[in-house]
Amino acid sequence: MIKNVDSVGGEQMERASGILLHISSLPGPYGIGSLGRAAYQFVDFLKAAGQRYWQILPIGPTGFGDSPYQSGSIHAGNPYFIDLDTLAEEGLLDYRELQEQGCAEAGRVDYGALYRQRPALLARAYQRGKEARAGAFAAFRQENPWVEDYALFMALKGRYEMQSWIHWPEAVARREPAALERAREELREEISCIAFGQYLFYAQWARLRAYAGQQGIRIIGDIPIYVPMDSVELWLHPELFQLDDARRPLAVAGCPPDGFTEDGQLWGNPLYAWERHKQSGFAWWVQRVRAAARCFDVLRIDHFRGLESYWAVPYGETTARNGQWQKGPGLELIEALRRAVPELEFIAEDLGYLTPKVEKLLRDSGLPGMKVLEFAFYGEDSAYLPHNHTENSVCYTGTHDNSTLAQWLAEESGDTVRRAADYLGLNEAEGFVRGMLRGGLSSVSRIFIAQLQDWLELGGEARMNAPGELSPRNWSWRLTELPDGALAAEIFKLTKRYGRTGDTRHA
Repeated sequence: MIKNVDSVGGEQMERASGILLHISSLPGPYGIGSLGRAAYQFVDFLKAAGQRYWQILPIGPTGFGDSPYQSGSIHAGNPYFIDLDTLAEEGLLDYRELQEQGCAEAGRVDYGALYRQRPALLARAYQRGKEARAGAFAAFRQENPWVEDYALFMALKGRYEMQSWIHWPEAVARREPAALERAREELREEISCIAFGQYLFYAQWARLRAYAGQQGIRIIGDIPIYVPMDSVELWLHPELFQLDDARRPLAVAGCPPDGFTEDGQLWGNPLYAWERHKQSGFAWWVQRVRAAARCFDVLRIDHFRGLESYWAVPYGETTARNGQWQKGPGLELIEALRRAVPELEFIAEDLGYLTPKVEKLLRDSGLPGMKVLEFAFYGEDSAYLPHNHTENSVCYTGTHDNSTLAQWLAEESGDTVRRAADYLGLNEAEGFVRGMLRGGLSSVSRIFIAQLQDWLELGGEARMNAPGELSPRNWSWRLTELPDGALAAEIFKLTKRYGRTGDTRHA
């Protein structure tokens, strides 16, 4: 798919399309989407709709604010995604034990309920499966050595009331060998239980990905550029981050003020010590992306512009105003990753404050950037207008951080909507949302991705995330049922009209 004619063996991207829907948003009876029946049915829906890509968000355990972009591990899968019905069918759970698993509000994930209920249930599955699955479980642990550090980290968090590792006893926080050995012995069962959850997750993930591949559906994953302070990565490798002698950040990540946020965005993630990464040949990043290649066909690199230069905010600031630009690793990192993982294809999330240097990095990398249709109509000649798109790009209606199309059309200024209507020929007979989708499908961009919420014409209640807001509405939207065959047929018709249902490579 995302192969640039100038950089990868003369091949070009196939003209195709896909749908963005996170695993958590799938319907089901147990409070959150899973890797079970609904996921397979959604793959079938994508195939029937003529789509060839399923884009998801990061699949790691969620962190601060329930965000999948604040995961405590670059390797672990979210145990909440383990399908409980599958475990019951396999004899690891009893259906009666599933009755209390659910969500108080239909169409929403209740992360608090999952936090209270799910660990005990998965512990029961572990007790029933640790002997019956002993051989496969042992093989998983041997093939995935990262799981030992992750499981120890999470077991220690449980011991210390989920406090950040920087507040643990000094000997454990600094990973003194004797202290770690003692912890491994004392927490042996807890560690094994947590590791078993990862074994279950990856067994189910492998089956789902294989099924998607059989149906001609490729999965686009997402890699956050930063990791949070309270993560196994910082605990294991503090030397790879900009920390002081007390292992506290010198500066943290964010974005400068812009037209949308007068104080900028203060993300708070520790920043990388890029020189040390470079000295190792970017070994940590290579390991990270190799792990992603086992899960996805294509990888979206979050905050691509931060690879050219990143906004560093002094630790302790309450806004992102007083940051400054620092030089990133640039093309050297991208080339190292492509050499190490040539089978994985990439999308560059090149949104935000772009400069000529960022644009040059994108060109030199050969990676496709993103063209967001909702950004196209704020001026007279935006780079996001479809006639300004390039073939080596991915057109989106919006991302997980944007309004749905219906919400955007309802809330934007009259001038912005009028520009969209004039440009795309939006009309009441077709419907403005359908007209926007038509505009994206007809783009010259080789790939077009729409949020499922847009095909369903849902409003602000279905927005996935509002950046800068700490709200239980973020990351919690779910389908109550999968879309039907009539919608699949409609999407297929439009997708075929614009040459995105089959291999339409140019000569």
